[in-house]
Amino acid sequence: MFGGKEHTVTAIRRNDDSIDYYHYKKVQKPILQKLKKIPFVRGVVALIESAGIGSRHMQFSGDRYDVTPGEEEENVEEGSKLQMILGVAVVGVLSFLFGKFAFTLIPVFLAELFSKWVTGKAGQILLESGFKLILLLTYLYLISLTPIIKRVFQYHGAEHKVINCYESGAEITVANVQAQSRLHYRCGSSFILFTVIVGMFVYFLVPTDPLWLRIVNRILLIPVVLGISFEVLQATNACRNIPVLRFLGYPGLWLQLLTTREPSDDQVEVAITSFNKLREVEKNPKIALELNHD
Repeated sequence: MFGGKEHTVTAIRRNDDSIDYYHYKKVQKPILQKLKKIPFVRGVVALIESAGIGSRHMQFSGDRYDVTPGEEEENVEEGSKLQMILGVAVVGVLSFLFGKFAFTLIPVFLAELFSKWVTGKAGQILLESGFKLILLLTYLYLISLTPIIKRVFQYHGAEHKVINCYESGAEITVANVQAQSRLHYRCGSSFILFTVIVGMFVYFLVPTDPLWLRIVNRILLIPVVLGISFEVLQATNACRNIPVLRFLGYPGLWLQLLTTREPSDDQVEVAITSFNKLREVEKNPKIALELNHD
């Protein structure tokens, strides 16, 4: 999936080896556009919007994979289809929140178990952050061993390679794309790691005792940490061509060694066609009518 300012396009390889597309034009709500311009707020808004848009593309991928080419989903009423999309969106948001709460609070309790040996605010925060990082890396490593997630991570790598090829100015061909790095500064994986690092510094500003207060402020600070982490991600991307400052984005790039895999040529082909369709739609919105299955 690739997204521009107003459009997102997903390409999938179906079970008959053909490639199908889904296009979605972002809803430009005035209130959202205003919120997106506010630093430290726009990151949270972007996450919520991405969850909603992503759910539509995921629903399309599942619906179209096994559908015979040329067959339309006439048996699915528009109302029920909308309900399915909303259902996937809600599940996606809830899953994200559950994961965020789990990765935020479990390290708190683990650090508290060592409070007799690691005393003081600084020691507890460092220990908590260490546990959070270990949980994150362990989780990503374990899921990367499953065949389905490995394939997802290969497509993730294909997306990065296509963007890197485009930004390098080279012709976007399978061979040129495969020659590119599978790592990219603007990746969401980097954002996840930045939440761990940023959270550690933010937690130094609030009390760690008693335990109940520590739990409460960790929950309340989730949107704050997300908002700051988004700004850090933006800053590292802006600095990536400055030799002295480009290292700031390295931790996020290192994490992508877990969240991306080297793609096959056919996966790169899907990524290229998706990217090219997005460029066509951005240049000529009328083409969107031919791509839209919504």
